[in-house]
Amino acid sequence: MSLARVFSRAAVGVDAPQVTVEVHAGGGLPRISMVGLPQTAVRESKDRVKAALNNAGFQFPDGLLTISLAPADLPKEGGRFDLPIALGILAVTGQVNDARFEDIEFIGELSLGGGLNPVHGLLPAAIQAGRSGRQLIVPSANGSEAALARDTTCHCADSLLAVVAWLDGRDLLAAAQRPEPPLQPGCKDLEEVYGQQRARRALEIAAAGMHNLLFRGPPGTGKTMLASRLPGILPPLEEDEALDAAAVASVSQAGLDLSHWGQRAFRAPHHTASSAALVGGGSQPRPGEVSLAHHGVLFLDELPEFNRNVLEVLREPMESGRIVISRAANHAEFPARFQLISAMNPCHCGFHGDRSGRCRCTADQVKRYRGKISGPLLDRIDLHVEVNRPSRAIINGHGPKPEDSATVRKRVIDAHLRQMQRNGVPNAQMSNTQVRQFCQLTPSLEGFLETLAEKLHLSPRACQRILKVSRTLADMDECDAIGEEHLTEAVAYRGLDGPTSH
Repeated sequence: MSLARVFSRAAVGVDAPQVTVEVHAGGGLPRISMVGLPQTAVRESKDRVKAALNNAGFQFPDGLLTISLAPADLPKEGGRFDLPIALGILAVTGQVNDARFEDIEFIGELSLGGGLNPVHGLLPAAIQAGRSGRQLIVPSANGSEAALARDTTCHCADSLLAVVAWLDGRDLLAAAQRPEPPLQPGCKDLEEVYGQQRARRALEIAAAGMHNLLFRGPPGTGKTMLASRLPGILPPLEEDEALDAAAVASVSQAGLDLSHWGQRAFRAPHHTASSAALVGGGSQPRPGEVSLAHHGVLFLDELPEFNRNVLEVLREPMESGRIVISRAANHAEFPARFQLISAMNPCHCGFHGDRSGRCRCTADQVKRYRGKISGPLLDRIDLHVEVNRPSRAIINGHGPKPEDSATVRKRVIDAHLRQMQRNGVPNAQMSNTQVRQFCQLTPSLEGFLETLAEKLHLSPRACQRILKVSRTLADMDECDAIGEEHLTEAVAYRGLDGPTSH
């Protein structure tokens, strides 16, 4: 035969479009021609493949070889096409049985000796292969990652020789083994936080409804300590959510850490992070912190210290749950359904309002410092909580023993289940239609909220978020209707709204 066709997958964001590798053998002087927008690493594959075939004991054909990577207008990068290219060459020269090629996809980078090296961002390809109804052959080092896609039959191979032997029916390939999630996530426990009852209550509400939260208070009052305990009280990830989050991690620069499989991410970038680091970017777009925190927590400490332009890029993904990165030659979309937890000092020196009286900031300086956070961003944060300095007796452990994370998490899971059965999504993610349907108020409460919105100049978005928090409070109390106590408490968590908040 003079033409062979092998299936593989490219990597475009968290998508994995199918790539058909066609190999044609013709006459003429020995030469390899590769078409289909191959980038540098792909163009270099012809040298890796030739050395791997020779060292594995196969015969490399003489004459002109034309290798096409279709679709032609899709840029191809990385060494993932080495294995399908090598198999196409072997098929076109009759050195391998190609009868099963239509039902299988191949991904793998070849070493010069014919071994299979792992590739980057394999999980999205494994998911898409299963949806297309094909099996997938991957390097053994990628086996556990590929096995996360439950609907895909994945086989692992250590070398090109092993793949050829399997295709010829002379040997078997091991099935990819799915890793088990850790028995206990390594989360810090809330029982280590003494005092701060109001902040603990707000943290539980945020966890129950997946609401955004802002802690404000002097240095050393426990803002970061509280935020770091949030993952330990969040409800567990559903299977689809865990797979979505793992797919984003798979295509990131660091790759997927299987020891964290099934756990909610907790991302805490430094305040010097650029907008590209936060939302993603690069000539070949990679996910940023907002996407790496998908279905998890994005913690921004020292919020006013972030560049204001950097913070403003958060507004779109906070609303839509996704981020689109467009470059001249590439376009990628990443999921970004994260929960924002942030912390800030009340002023530049950090002690405004503290009973120590150490603050020397003027009113204008305080206003200017707090003004670094724009109104539209603040609007999207559901809970604003003051964290005051606890007494020395509480710090030393005198007083009632705090609840541990396991106790709080049980209440959070119960409230979360009520939301999912009613809304299908956490309360924070309800649509406007769902808010009108599930967050109805009595006429007196409607009047109270309208009066408050007029007095504090609350936007319709802020009122919507008050209603969503009220619905979460009602769910925590196992109430079908929002009561006065729920609305009043939700309003109390909007402390930074209004013309006098600064």
